[in-house]
Amino acid sequence: MDVLVVGGTGAAGRAAAVALAARGHHVRALSRSGTTDVPGATGYRGDLSTGAGLKEAMTGVDAVVDTYNVTSQSYEVARKAFVGATERLLAAEEAAGVRHHVLLSIVAIDGSTFGYYRAKVAQEGAVAGGSVPYTILRATQFHEFAGQLADRIKLGPLVAVPSMVTRPVAVSEVGEALADAVEAGPSGRAPDLHGPRVENVVDMARRTLKARGQRGIVVPLRLPGSIGRMMRSGQLGGTDGVAGVLTFDEWLRRGT
Repeated sequence: MDVLVVGGTGAAGRAAAVALAARGHHVRALSRSGTTDVPGATGYRGDLSTGAGLKEAMTGVDAVVDTYNVTSQSYEVARKAFVGATERLLAAEEAAGVRHHVLLSIVAIDGSTFGYYRAKVAQEGAVAGGSVPYTILRATQFHEFAGQLADRIKLGPLVAVPSMVTRPVAVSEVGEALADAVEAGPSGRAPDLHGPRVENVVDMARRTLKARGQRGIVVPLRLPGSIGRMMRSGQLGGTDGVAGVLTFDEWLRRGT
């Protein structure tokens, strides 16, 4: 099968490309740079904000895996990026005869007031309302998540990390689940994917810094309002679905 992975240089996109290539699929990795380091994959240059390069990348493709991400927490900014990119992808897919669109999304985002999550819900709606048969796979936060948060807010020796409970999952297992979704064909909403254990993100940040050999006093940041309550409730870890295998501590010991 010929599969185009959108966001092929990001963590989830690269993991999907690795999984698909290992299963014998012909993989194209779309990014602004047009490069890929995945053995067996071919890099394609494309710009989701304009649609440039999509026609060339889509020619002969059977399925598209969309792992594209933006970092803005603003609903308007994130929605414009996610929905705009999705609409351009679906139009190019329809023109090229692509038969399956697979979207990576986030567990338990329905009803959230957080702008980024609301934008992902809007993106899911654009996929579901499009003309290309689809699968939406929701996953929890990756094991890398706590370390990424710890890198963002520093004040001297203090490292502020939002108080949050989730069930983090290995990005390699997300890649395998995306490859499963491609091979299963259009399925609508796939079962959610979460990690094997409930973890406190503040504690994960402390363990991540220790594993890196970095110093820092991790301070819990208790966010106000409904988003803070949701993060602390464990809701973002999901309540059902498929559990991954690799625990956060095992992931840390591997040095990944």
